[in-house]
Amino acid sequence: MRFLDYPSIIRFAWADFDSSRPIDHIEDISARVSTNHVFRVTLEGGDRVIAKLSYFGKFEHFKEDHRLIHTLANNLLYPFENVLAKSLVKNNQVYVYRHRQEEEDIDVWVVFYNPIRVAEKLPRRLDEHHIRRLGSEIARFHMACSRVSTVMPKSSKTLRSDIQDLLALLDTETGRYEHRMNIEALRKQCNAFLENRRTIVEGAVETIPVFLDWNIGNFSVTKELELFSRWDYDWFRISYRVMDFYFFSRVCSDAGDRTVFSYLINPLAEERFGWFLEEYHKVYPLTRREVLFLPEAYRFFILNYVIKYGRYFFHRTYATKLQSEAYHTYFPSIEHFSVEPILERLKL
Repeated sequence: MRFLDYPSIIRFAWADFDSSRPIDHIEDISARVSTNHVFRVTLEGGDRVIAKLSYFGKFEHFKEDHRLIHTLANNLLYPFENVLAKSLVKNNQVYVYRHRQEEEDIDVWVVFYNPIRVAEKLPRRLDEHHIRRLGSEIARFHMACSRVSTVMPKSSKTLRSDIQDLLALLDTETGRYEHRMNIEALRKQCNAFLENRRTIVEGAVETIPVFLDWNIGNFSVTKELELFSRWDYDWFRISYRVMDFYFFSRVCSDAGDRTVFSYLINPLAEERFGWFLEEYHKVYPLTRREVLFLPEAYRFFILNYVIKYGRYFFHRTYATKLQSEAYHTYFPSIEHFSVEPILERLKL
């Protein structure tokens, strides 16, 4: 896609949404590590909204994603009613603007949402009392998400469909070129995940709205040890709650909560993550099957977000590095990872 004037597209989108309130200025506040672009939009008079612009994937999935997020945000009750940002609505539906110029291969989408009150982030390396409180708060948050599950819109994306899409990609010219040295190794990893998902959790473990996002460190605890967000937007999908745990293990890890473009399995085995699990388990007990699935949650992340989408989410240099590490380090480490210490710790 050629260079696009993102602020102009946002101005078009806002004029279509509410032409009576002109934009004063637009500030790019993107994290600059993915295909999503985030802007702080200040209107004349000083009111602010957040604009998210994307062109990755399919427009229909973009709309579906934001219906899920909006429904979750509007149905979470105290004390989590203001943790997530709420999308702006027009004609009783989440407003999504589509900017398409087929002759120039341009297809870009914009959604607006209200800023939420954010807090200062915690130190990069959390203390034990922060980690333990985060564990209990996330357990309560997951319980709230579970209660909302019955009113969530149907999602077209599942773990199984995502991995089947990767298998299909490996049969295309693009996939064969992108992964030409490792096609069979990837097929083996995909099939291992699908089989273990079927035997460990399919039909036996509930699905709820979960983060499943490497920006999960944006959610933490205040000095009063209450859950808060320090960002305006994070992605949710309907899946197993343990799909979040690898990301929380990174937040808790000795390396601290920072952007490190390496995704070793080690944080899952750290004593510090054990503190998180102990407190989580007291509030919202985990099952043996869920703990057994932890290595598969990690395998899915590497397959779907490093292998399949890495070249879209990361700068090519990082994507190449991560994919190389996947073949030589990440996948072999799964086979040597044992959940027995966690099962013993939680007495499962």
